[in-house]
Amino acid sequence: MLHDPNHLYIFDTTLRDGEQVPGCQLTTSEKIEIGIELQRLGVDIVEAGFPVSSPGDFQSVVELSKNLNDVIICALTRANENDIKVAAESLKYAKRGRIHTGIGSSDMHIKYKFNSTREEILGRAVAAVKYAKSFVEDVEFYAEDAGRADNEYLAKMIEAVIAAGATVVNIPDTNGYCLPEQYADKIRFLKENVKNIDEAIISVHCHNDMGLATANSIAGVKAGARQVECTINGIGERAGNTSLEEVAMILQVHHNSFNGLKTNINSKLFTAISRQVSMMMDMPVQPNKAIVGKNAFAHSSGIHQDGFLKHRENYEIIKPEDVGLDEAGIILTARSGRHAIKWHLQRLGYNLEKSDLDILYSKFLEFADNTKEITDQDLINLAQNTTIKV
Repeated sequence: MLHDPNHLYIFDTTLRDGEQVPGCQLTTSEKIEIGIELQRLGVDIVEAGFPVSSPGDFQSVVELSKNLNDVIICALTRANENDIKVAAESLKYAKRGRIHTGIGSSDMHIKYKFNSTREEILGRAVAAVKYAKSFVEDVEFYAEDAGRADNEYLAKMIEAVIAAGATVVNIPDTNGYCLPEQYADKIRFLKENVKNIDEAIISVHCHNDMGLATANSIAGVKAGARQVECTINGIGERAGNTSLEEVAMILQVHHNSFNGLKTNINSKLFTAISRQVSMMMDMPVQPNKAIVGKNAFAHSSGIHQDGFLKHRENYEIIKPEDVGLDEAGIILTARSGRHAIKWHLQRLGYNLEKSDLDILYSKFLEFADNTKEITDQDLINLAQNTTIKV
């Protein structure tokens, strides 16, 4: 069998697609540092760079190949011999190397990007895969803009490149165009109409232009894809890529919906690697980002705080410790209720009677209405001005 049908391969492109974000360029040593953490995280493939694009990118692929032994090292190319030859040279130290080559598959790209025809593009795709196969056994082919490609033509292209030796076929929604059901239908169409599809792994690579990258990737997996291309923090070109941490936690929370499908990801490392990538790329994570945003496990509404303190699962479907956080946050704001105030006071060593808590709570609301951030010291000051028992 080509691969374990119960394993979902995680292809991380933080160091390639993620680094395309303006201002996020990394040095080779920084790439190695992140690459080592990605390996610890449990990703299967690290896309190390686009070697022909610059001497620095070439050297990064070389050095990552030397330093990472437990993952497949992948190098991106266009469908031309020079790109592929340079990529092969950059992978010479890789224990397991993969060349990722491809070309546009939509009529939009064929006409306006390549000024070509379907037949010519199909020939170039096959030639690229054959040439890459002369250097490495593991060849991934990407059909760029597959999200907008004609399904019949796409199926013809995928069948031809598998016959030419592709071991992985990447079906990118390059522009974040598809709705989840459209993308799932496309993957399903390929499964049903490409006669040699079982000779390759189907990969999904979705962009987030309309906020659907993770939803589309999950839809693709449900339809039969077995590799997801993603990045830490969802970083990437334009609006970003599928978020690795989101995919992994969806599989973990909804494991019964995926018929035993698993990854090798150690989710407890998410918070640390998210912060590392954010810092090294100087790319802040939005506070409400799923899984790793600073508010992802923060409760500030009084209704939510009360329900959470009574039973965590009222408002948390993932334990903070499962993604590397010590605990959830009960954030004090003017929307907070008595239960949250009492919890914080007890944490600080103050145990108030109900009457004293009522007095303090009134003072707290007056103070909170004029303060954006309430600290422990603020709460202590309020408590010390109220009759208390410690």
